[in-house]
Amino acid sequence: MEILGATLRVCVDDIETAIPFYERLAGGRALRFERAGVQVAAVGCFLLMSGPEAELDVLRKVAATIAVKDVEEAGRVLAEMGADIVAGPLPTPVGRNLIARHPDGAVYEYADRLAG
Repeated sequence: MEILGATLRVCVDDIETAIPFYERLAGGRALRFERAGVQVAAVGCFLLMSGPEAELDVLRKVAATIAVKDVEEAGRVLAEMGADIVAGPLPTPVGRNLIARHPDGAVYEYADRLAG
């Protein structure tokens, strides 16, 4: 499994107010999309999320998003190492993802940019 990087997940009350700060901090423009009623903006290494509190409560349980070359491969390797694949792989607006609980209890999203 090849890890390409990690994204920090940040839940914010007002995404429109938060985006300019993070764009300036990261030195880039936000890529925006919506998923399950949650407004999302990817800015550099930050993933800003804003929406219904019930949805954000679930999203807060995921420590970070880890970019990998291939989610299918990541799922196989993680399962072999004792991780529990909680969800996925599933298609996303930019590729595929899965959610895994590591043996220590930490929960991470793994994502690739491959069409699925």
